[in-house]
Amino acid sequence: MSEERWVWGVGLATLADDGTVLDTWFPSPSEGRIPLGYDPQMPPDELERLAVADARRAVTVEVVTVEADLDVAPASTADAYLRLHALSHRLVRPNELNLDGIFGHLPNVAWTTAGPMHPDALTRLRPFLARDGIQVQGLDKFPRLLDYVTPAGVRIADASRVRLGAYLSPGTTVMHEGFVNFNAGTLGQSMIEGRVSQGVVIGDGSDIGGGASIMGTLSGGGTHKVSVGARTLLGANAGIGISLGDDCIVEAGLYVTAGTKIVVADAPPRAEGGPQVVKGSELSGRDGLLYRRNSVTGAVEVVQRAGTGVTLNEALHA
Repeated sequence: MSEERWVWGVGLATLADDGTVLDTWFPSPSEGRIPLGYDPQMPPDELERLAVADARRAVTVEVVTVEADLDVAPASTADAYLRLHALSHRLVRPNELNLDGIFGHLPNVAWTTAGPMHPDALTRLRPFLARDGIQVQGLDKFPRLLDYVTPAGVRIADASRVRLGAYLSPGTTVMHEGFVNFNAGTLGQSMIEGRVSQGVVIGDGSDIGGGASIMGTLSGGGTHKVSVGARTLLGANAGIGISLGDDCIVEAGLYVTAGTKIVVADAPPRAEGGPQVVKGSELSGRDGLLYRRNSVTGAVEVVQRAGTGVTLNEALHA
């Protein structure tokens, strides 16, 4: 196994009163194995000073050192969090690490403005939290990206819309209605105003329009990893369940899935008469296509495009 297929880090684990590990924050995860000679019993002073209990949330905090083989499934909560950090720190790209069974290692957590706490403790301590001005932001297995990682060169308009484990390349803008799940993200400058589901990667220079939706493996139930190529536009309120290649456009409001019957509008008629019709799966990943709905017949059509696709506003993504 090569060193590049391992990651390691020293972090702070938050534990509930019953011993449940609620989260683990790794400030600076690294590629490779734990260095020879490193003593986990001598953690960095800056982390040791932060390893203090918080009675308001009924939690304790301890320093942990973890390494993970990225080709093997997660073995613990801290291991799972290390993998999510590796993605958001851009040490590994989406779909290039083993996340099998990760949900089983991530407890449901009450995320507050003071940090994570056990949901049972939230019920018990709610009056005291309110007295101290501590608010609950969510009840979920995954936290917000910006509570753990600040990706350089990225704009995120609403922190609640991007989960830890998202991979965002420099020049990416996630607008207020954009959403990026864990193990998903962008491989270059991109505009995200729609939903990027788990496992989905967006190519350089592409635009996911307002209200648009990209089907992930979690929602679709299949194994195909949907991807969007470079300089491609997914129009406002459009959606896809197939991959798009480079320089493609999906018309606003049009949803194209693997089973969608699509008329190849610029192809010659079939010998027996009538237009050529294919399923969306047959076009998955092809470059330079325009998907549209015929406003007269209502049929979904595809035509070959000439030239390159969309061009992003350079000043906006600088």
